[in-house]
Amino acid sequence: MKAFITYSYALVLFFIALTACNNPDGNEGQASFNPPWEMGIALYSFHNDSFISALAKADSAGVKLVEGFSFHKLGNEFDKHTMADLSDDDIERLKQLLEEGGMAMKSMYVGKVEDVEGWKYYFDLADEFGMEYMVSEPPLEQLDMLDSLAGEYQIKIALHEHAKGKSIYWHPDSVLAAIQGRPNIGVCADLGHWVRSGLDPVECLAKLEGHVLGVHLKDAEESGNLTGSFVTVGTGVIDFPAVIKELKRQDFDGLIHVECEHHTDDNLHFVIQDLKVFNELTKNVE
Repeated sequence: MKAFITYSYALVLFFIALTACNNPDGNEGQASFNPPWEMGIALYSFHNDSFISALAKADSAGVKLVEGFSFHKLGNEFDKHTMADLSDDDIERLKQLLEEGGMAMKSMYVGKVEDVEGWKYYFDLADEFGMEYMVSEPPLEQLDMLDSLAGEYQIKIALHEHAKGKSIYWHPDSVLAAIQGRPNIGVCADLGHWVRSGLDPVECLAKLEGHVLGVHLKDAEESGNLTGSFVTVGTGVIDFPAVIKELKRQDFDGLIHVECEHHTDDNLHFVIQDLKVFNELTKNVE
């Protein structure tokens, strides 16, 4: 099985790299960047792919950091398991694939979890991978329990905000209320969902200063449209120079993951473009 997975990963990586280097849209090749923050890709960007294929795409984009998600259908190599039902052998194979690619998974999005035992599974899993935090939108009644577990494991929880009406954490004020007195709970700032809710990402980041553990990097076509389209970074309404300036002002030192939620059947070139555009803007903003 080990040899099969290694061969599969190498084969997929070859074809992904070949596709990227011959992309007709002119976004060929890896993203070349050296920003002041750790940059990676949320694997949800490639949620239609197996883990091996998604990891190969991330590798071909030139990053060494990925964010997993609990409901990822990992593929036939993992008996169609998700991150929610991994065996010990599955975990070792995932760690092997990351190590072979020189990659790290320092965070993971976790969906609905029923109870403390369910959360202990994810904290144990996060500990296996050396994660810094888990992204989630847990109910308010779980926050004290999660703050305690996060302190015990030294792995933080980053509250994520889907758009208004879909998340109790859509507004920074609700996030600040939720994390008050809970030092092990912070924020994953999803710029695109803030815009969908009609909020200014720069103002939101400023309100949450000192609590932002990570950023989901995406752009949106228009503000205040809860079902509006996400678009390539720099082509929508978000003022990214202002976002970058605010992150630098805060001395932000967390993780930034591109999360591409458009054209998900064939979006590697969009992901690479997001990385390139953000990097260029970062270099030019003091």
